[in-house]
Amino acid sequence: MGVVLEFGQIDRSQVGIVGGKGANLGELARIEGVRVPEGFCVTTEAFDRALAGAAAVRERIGELAALSPDDRAGIAAASAAIRGAVEELPVPEDVAAEIVSAHARLGTDAAYAVRSSATAEDLPTASFAGQQDTYLNVIGAAEVLDHVRRCWASLFTDRAVTYRLRNGFDSSMIRMAVVVQRMVFPRASGILMTADPVTSDRTVVSIDAGFGLGEALVSGLVNADVYKVRDGEISKTIATKKIAVEPVGSGGTEVRDIDEDRRNEPVLSDAEVLRLAELGRRIEAHFGSPQDIEWCLDDEIRLVQSRPITTLFPIPEAADDAHRVYVSVGHQQMMTDAMKPLGISLWQLTSHAAMRDAGGRLFVDVTERLASSTVGPALAEALGKSDPLMGDALRTVLERGFVPVVPQTDPVAVPPTPAPIDTDPAIVDELIADCETSLAVLKREIAPLSGSALLDFIHADIAELRRVLFSPRGLQIITAAMEATEWLNDRLGEWLGEKNAADALTQSVPGNVTSEMGLALLDVADAIRPHPQVIEYLRAVEENGTNDFLGELEQRSGGPAARVAITEFLDRYGMRCVGEIDITRTRWSEDPTTLVPTILGNVRNFENGAGTERFEDGLRDAEAQRARILRELRALPDGESKAEDTERMIERVRTFAGYREYPKYGMVSRYFVYKQALSREAERLVAAGILQEPDDIYYLRFDELREVVRVQQVDQALVAQRRDAFDTFRTLSAPRVLTSDGEAVTGAYRREDLPEGALPGMAVSAGTIEGRARVVLDIGQADLEAGDILVTAYTDPSWTPLFVGIAGLVTEVGGLMTHGAVIAREYGLPAVVGVEHATDLIRDGQRIRVNGADGYVEILT
Repeated sequence: MGVVLEFGQIDRSQVGIVGGKGANLGELARIEGVRVPEGFCVTTEAFDRALAGAAAVRERIGELAALSPDDRAGIAAASAAIRGAVEELPVPEDVAAEIVSAHARLGTDAAYAVRSSATAEDLPTASFAGQQDTYLNVIGAAEVLDHVRRCWASLFTDRAVTYRLRNGFDSSMIRMAVVVQRMVFPRASGILMTADPVTSDRTVVSIDAGFGLGEALVSGLVNADVYKVRDGEISKTIATKKIAVEPVGSGGTEVRDIDEDRRNEPVLSDAEVLRLAELGRRIEAHFGSPQDIEWCLDDEIRLVQSRPITTLFPIPEAADDAHRVYVSVGHQQMMTDAMKPLGISLWQLTSHAAMRDAGGRLFVDVTERLASSTVGPALAEALGKSDPLMGDALRTVLERGFVPVVPQTDPVAVPPTPAPIDTDPAIVDELIADCETSLAVLKREIAPLSGSALLDFIHADIAELRRVLFSPRGLQIITAAMEATEWLNDRLGEWLGEKNAADALTQSVPGNVTSEMGLALLDVADAIRPHPQVIEYLRAVEENGTNDFLGELEQRSGGPAARVAITEFLDRYGMRCVGEIDITRTRWSEDPTTLVPTILGNVRNFENGAGTERFEDGLRDAEAQRARILRELRALPDGESKAEDTERMIERVRTFAGYREYPKYGMVSRYFVYKQALSREAERLVAAGILQEPDDIYYLRFDELREVVRVQQVDQALVAQRRDAFDTFRTLSAPRVLTSDGEAVTGAYRREDLPEGALPGMAVSAGTIEGRARVVLDIGQADLEAGDILVTAYTDPSWTPLFVGIAGLVTEVGGLMTHGAVIAREYGLPAVVGVEHATDLIRDGQRIRVNGADGYVEILT
């Protein structure tokens, strides 16, 4: 095979030879009714041969892998040097001869587009759109050869190198092909997407169109006309188009003004819009996935590129084609990150609710409930109490009539209300004792097991996990605490005009295992603070990491005492981690260095005894609020009765509120025992040559893992496929509400009571605080000082140790009873959750005001 291939010789299987763009163009040219401008592809072999004699250049390319994607200066310097060197490389004589010959066959007098086509480009998992260069209106063989070199060099632009570093692609493994294609000089051009790029709705074709060459649109120089087509119906937004990119006779392009009388003309007729939409659906069917298509129009429509749309969230599989509506489980569980298959399947086995997975996330199909004229609105209202944006999104779905609503004639089945329960702390103690006894039995019985006996045992033990997790008495306790909280907020709001009065009354409640964890890490800091060598070592670990954290720690002066303190903490809380409902996540006990930044922050920001002092301060404040409220109530008409009822409710909420965090703690404790046993089994499978890596088990569902253990063989291709899919899923944002059309339905707060410019959210912990915003996306990178306000996507129990040092909390996800809200109330932190796009709208270091009573955030500077 030569170094030049005609489009007719190319299909999508040849990405390694002609790059993503070249492979897709060859495939496009095979579709009946699709016109692709003539051209050829200079294969990656030509690129390899040009680099073959340039050892110094190859060495520099290999060094790119050591750079951080955030090292702009380093990337710019290294990229510029490589680019310059590649542009100076001679094109091997026989390669040049083949290119010149192919060019002559197409016509030496014609103009051409010379386009980069990298092997990591236009792929189903990463588009790399706009990362490499395209050159238009190139005239003459010599210019074509020169621009082939420029395309090779564009593999090393700053933006391309940064993109590869962020997405885990090794620059030394990427190769460049080049497409040479006869130029079309269109009157119009643009981009066609076979799914709505804003909502992800797969039933909508979206077309951007402008006059002249498409570069004006791609580079953002001009606003486009936007045409949307659904079921043959067209909606359009006609833009004012002041400029167009046009070819220059001598080669290249220039920006020209559009005549004023044409600026507001539609670029396309309705017939042209519908023809483009039909071509888009034909191309989508051929490739088997939604496509991002570049087109141009002269005397006919010509297609110059098609690539998969990589930003669409997958749709859960359904048994039929009916309209369906799914709600996110992750937004309720404070875990919106992608999960691996083992984690997903174990959570499905644990939960009572039937769940579907898509994009590494779990969803509940609520279609049948929405279809009920009474249950549907009630469901939207109920979910809206915990997540207002989810509730509003469901109301939007109902208003549109997406799901046909069936009038409810029979009485609505209402879940039974848990029976009343006495305000008795002994009930909580009994439940916790039951959980701990069950966990001890599990540890004893699972220890000797391996092979199929182990997997069968875990599968059977999940019934015991569910018994403990979903204990009816536990539900009674949690319900009683929620009802008491609601009673206090409603009555004290009515009687005293106080908002969210229960927030101050639930500080430092007894028995909250998660808030106790945050205070316990302050005690660890107390054990470390007197030992300078230990602190110095922890700083080195934070900077450079270590493979033997506790072992090396013990060698320092004060190290043995520090190790004891950390080990005792891990014995109690080491099963926790970020995203802990996913069994595959690394636990603190497995990597204690995860705790080092928080420990150092506690050493720096607090004095000895801060843990005890913090709890006692909260207790005193809660008692002072209780006394004040009861005093003010007694001054009211019928005040003594009001005060007695209120005091009973305060006692009830303080007795039971702490238990709210325990069931999840018990579940995660059990998950960790399972994980330790499964990890030992994975090591045995690796030793037997069945698995390549121990974490291969994470990419198998639990039932698949049982089968692998039983038959002692695995489909390694499936594991590799699942790894690649997970890497893609991690880049996607999970929607709160998703339809079977693929539309991510977004909700809104619809509030008119906000200060100008304020960001709305849900009030979950009363109080108002001003301070420096610290936007933290990775808990391992948290650098907080006392008085800072934490702004993040979501928090789960692993974030609790940070709460002891902050002054307020803002999250993008959350509800009244989710983790962050519960702990914020107990620690007395003003908090607003469900602030859409908070981590984008608030910049790190800005001064903000958090209003935790009215539910909004103001950006002050």
